[in-house]
Amino acid sequence: MIRDDLSSKLVHLVRGETIEDSSRKFENILTEGRLRGGTGYIKGKYTCVCFTETPISKLGYVLANPDVAEMRYRPLGIMVDKEYVFRKGGRPAIYQPDVDFQKLPEELRYRHVRFELDRDPPHSSIDLTWEREWRLHADELILPPEATTVIVPKRDWRDILVERHAKDVQRQVQGIGGDAALAVVPYPWHIIVLEDLGIPIPDGL
Repeated sequence: MIRDDLSSKLVHLVRGETIEDSSRKFENILTEGRLRGGTGYIKGKYTCVCFTETPISKLGYVLANPDVAEMRYRPLGIMVDKEYVFRKGGRPAIYQPDVDFQKLPEELRYRHVRFELDRDPPHSSIDLTWEREWRLHADELILPPEATTVIVPKRDWRDILVERHAKDVQRQVQGIGGDAALAVVPYPWHIIVLEDLGIPIPDGL
């Protein structure tokens, strides 16, 4: 059965206080070829690499969600095969009230995400299930080219990445005394442009 709300991929969106901050983080990911784990928004401060299993075609809904203003997601990211992350130990988040956190075995607590539908004190309604989050409890995830897709907002971002890669290859060839004009090495990762999917991109990106 084919459903447009399911995907065999997972997406890691870059966060940043500013466009410049998110762009710098994005470039670091590509340079290092890995996603680094963090502890933000994770109860217990477990170090995790986080993803959404929302299909790429539905990312517009995620980016348009009012809660994104607080989460500061940007239309920049990395998409990886769900099977690859699963083999590394990644699993879906467990959405539940905070009072249930201690009921989880220690080895599962990194997957806890607060979920409250009680608006009465001392609680408030908290529903982040729209994120459809996956977590990998690890310091980093290496990004193999065969399982990785780069997500950029607009075509000029794609063009910059490809041109920068070509220039880097030419410099390396020149460094060993070769003919830079003959240096042709394809960009290592597939690139998806969000505006080509009809996803509206804010001005400035």
